[in-house]
This record gives sequence, structure tokens and C-alpha cells, in this order.
Amino acid sequence: MREPLLYRSTRGGHHAARINEVIAAGLAPDGGLYVPEALPRLDPANFDPHGALADTAVTLLTPFFAGNALADALPDICHEALNFEVPLRPLPQRRSATMLELFHGPSAAFKDVGARFLAACFRRLRPPGAPPLTMLVATSGDTGAAVAAAFHRQPGVRVVILYPDGRVSPRQAHQLGCFGDNVQALRVAGSFDDCQRMVKSALNDEALQAQVPLSSANSISLGRLLPQMSYYAHSALGWWRRQRTPLSFIVPTGNLGNALACVWVREMGLPIGEIHLACNANLTVPDYFAGDPYLPRPAIATLANAMDVGAPSNFERLRWTFPYDAELRAELHASSVDDDGIAETIVRHARNHHELLCPHTATAMHVLDGLPEDDSAWAVVATAHPAKFETVLEPLLGFAPEVPPALAAMLERRATAEPLAAEDEVFKGWLRGRVAA
Repeated sequence: MREPLLYRSTRGGHHAARINEVIAAGLAPDGGLYVPEALPRLDPANFDPHGALADTAVTLLTPFFAGNALADALPDICHEALNFEVPLRPLPQRRSATMLELFHGPSAAFKDVGARFLAACFRRLRPPGAPPLTMLVATSGDTGAAVAAAFHRQPGVRVVILYPDGRVSPRQAHQLGCFGDNVQALRVAGSFDDCQRMVKSALNDEALQAQVPLSSANSISLGRLLPQMSYYAHSALGWWRRQRTPLSFIVPTGNLGNALACVWVREMGLPIGEIHLACNANLTVPDYFAGDPYLPRPAIATLANAMDVGAPSNFERLRWTFPYDAELRAELHASSVDDDGIAETIVRHARNHHELLCPHTATAMHVLDGLPEDDSAWAVVATAHPAKFETVLEPLLGFAPEVPPALAAMLERRATAEPLAAEDEVFKGWLRGRVAA
């Protein structure tokens, strides 16, 4: 048996944990984020050239699960969770440009990959007779629906979703509140950063944890982040085999989890070229990469609402990966796209190329459109189906995108969400009164 890979906190805690403990806990005891003691290195030749996404995930993630009780179950977990396509589609308007479509899962967003993997892990982690576990989810739009779909009616697990009231699209809000059963949605009178703070505060409250066992399904959870690496590895390896050149990515990002997944795949030795972070008008990340000090700030509302983050959690993991500012800034590029740029990109690509883009994908496409025309191989990462944002697209285009079947089925259900103040202690009181009861 291989030596197990151990995990520690980004904040320097001395406790070393195994991957099953990391997935179960979500957050490290000192409030930091779990990271492996070292990223493994892999050879592209290790991967099956004819394998599906799940096969790529098994090879990629095996070192992270080595020596652990979950290791034997990893192939079943991957094939159970990653059973939909993530196609890399050519973009006809530009040579060597592609779009990585990540919205073909049940909730029509890339978050399905990590959420379904995490749920499959928990089905194997929870011992019979264990007290119910409550999964806390702060969402800026898409995470909550993916986690709800993945854990809906899963025995022994409750899901509590916190989202900023009025700052997600109507269809996103409907998805968050349409499940019922073991899923509860809370519409918080604040921003996503408030929701994220409230979740972290609850997870770090030992007395509350003794009453209400808690975990997290946000990208602060390594069980969500690790499987997201699989689609970058799968698409980059496929491109490498066909073209013998690295594939570069433009990643729409808010909380930096999706971007970090791409970074780690490159650090593990797989053929990824440049990584460009496409942000909206929330400038914490672009300003840092432009040379300013890292300065979290209150989030502002934009058309690309799922990226409305002013204090991205996964910046801690980026700094662990590249400890020095100069090193980190040399590894990545970042750009901001305001609402006018997002809207203009949506309209132009619909009219000129018959390409419908969600507002988040449009930030990445806007960045691609500004890059020089050359032979560089760029992939725009499409994070959500445009039909989730009909209130943005329909006024711009004069029509609403066609709704995919899985999303249509969710929209037919009744949806409800409970209001909640954006205060840590109010949320903890809600958990004690509603979940512990």
C-alpha cells in the first residue's frame, strides 16, 4: 500500500489529516483551508487515451486518496458522479480557440462536478446509525443548486443553502428553493461574502458543532475542489494528444476554486499553458495581479452574479501554492470585465456567431476577444447554461434561450426560501432551533 498523502491547513496548523477526515470536516480546525502536504506529479502517459472523464479523474485523483479507506471506492465514486459530458468544442470565429462546456450536468452549471463527487464520497463516509450531518452551502448562484441536486433525499444528510437575496437570477433562486425534503434554502439580507462568513463562523463554532454536526459543500471543501481538476486534465490531455501543444484556459472566477483547480493540474505536470482569470467588476483579484496589495472588499452586484465575490476564500490556497507575491503574479493573468463589456459580448457573439453565452462565460469570451490573433490554443471555460440567466439575455437579445430538460424539470417544481438576517449569531440560532430540534 502506498504511503497516505496527508493534508494540513493553509494557516499553518500542526494537525495532519487524511483525505476522508478532510472531506468530512470541510474546513480545518484553525479556520484555514485544507491543502495536501505536497502536490503529486503525474505523467501524461499515465492516462488512458481512450478514457472518459471519469477514467481521467480516477488516474488524476488516485495519489490524493492513496492509503485511505476511500481509495478502493474511488473508481466507483468517479464513475457514479462524473457520468455526463464536458465537451471541448471548436469556436469557428478564431483559429485554435475552443469552448470547454461544463454545463451539461443536472443543475446546468460546472458546480455539478464537485457536488456530485462530494455526495458520492459522503455516501461511503457516513457510518450506519451516525447522527445526521448538516451540509452548509454559501452560494452566489450555482453552487447551491448543484449541491441540492447531488444530496437531495440522501439519507443522513441535511443541506442548508444560504444565498444573497435579490443577487441571484430568478431561475437560480427557483433552483435553490425547489427541492424540499432534506434541503432548506435561506435568502440572506446581504451579499455572498456575508453568506460565506456566516458558514465559516458556524463551522468554526465547537459548541454548535457538538449540537449540530456540520460540514461544508463550498469550494472551501477539498472534496469539491479535487474533482474539478478532472475536466481541466481531461480536456488538456485530449488537446495534447491531438495537437502536441499545451492548452491555455480563460477561467471565469469569483471565489477562485475553479481557477485553482486549473492551476493545480498544471502544477502536477499536465500540459496546460497559460491561465487567465476573467473577473467581473469586483476588483479584488484583478487589482492584486496588477500589483496592488491583496485587499478584500465588499462585493458589488453585477450581471455575472455568481462571481460577485470581494473576499475569495481560495486565495489562501493560491498563496500556499505560490508563497511569494512576485511568483504568484508571474503564474497567472487576471482581467476585469464590467457590465457593459459583458452585455456587449453577449450581443455581439449572438448576432455574429449565433453563440449564446451566460454572463460568466461572456467575461471569459471578452478576454479572448482582446487577445492577439495568433496560433495560441485558448479554451474559454463555459461555466453555466445561458438559460439560467434569461432575465439578462432576453432584454439584450429579444428572446430567451431554450431551457434544457433538467433545468425545465426543476422550474416546474414549487420553490420556497426562508428570509434570514446577515448575522452570524442569527444563523447559529437558526441552526440550533431548526436543525438541532
